[in-house]
Amino acid sequence: MSDWNQRVITEFRANAGRVGGSFEGAPLILVHHVGRKSGKEYVSPLVYLPGDGDDDSMYIFASKAGAPDHPDWYRNIIAAGQTTVEVGERTFPVAVTEVTGDQRDRLFAEQVRRMPGFGEYAQKTQGIRTIPVVKLSRS
Repeated sequence: MSDWNQRVITEFRANAGRVGGSFEGAPLILVHHVGRKSGKEYVSPLVYLPGDGDDDSMYIFASKAGAPDHPDWYRNIIAAGQTTVEVGERTFPVAVTEVTGDQRDRLFAEQVRRMPGFGEYAQKTQGIRTIPVVKLSRS
């Protein structure tokens, strides 16, 4: 997985945030995070949902392609409460907040509408875990 991620990251940085393959045309973000146990620095390429209207937040989804456990990046950024992201050619710090309840459900449904694969991930995790939605707010 790390080789695949590194190829996506390299392509992202070489093309102002645009990549081909399975992410072609999708809004992509690079999320920097530090391992909460290892202290090692990581970068994870993720699809995001832009906020509506005046909301310049970005929302990311801890789907892990429908795996039964949460991705490490999710645990790392929730523990830290802040991180750094790359969007296009910009890099900036963000505050991290988990979205819950009706707002989480509304945002996840919108992501499924835009990218139906997220609905398949939710089906895989049904009864095991709810896919977390994380709000990233420029700080």
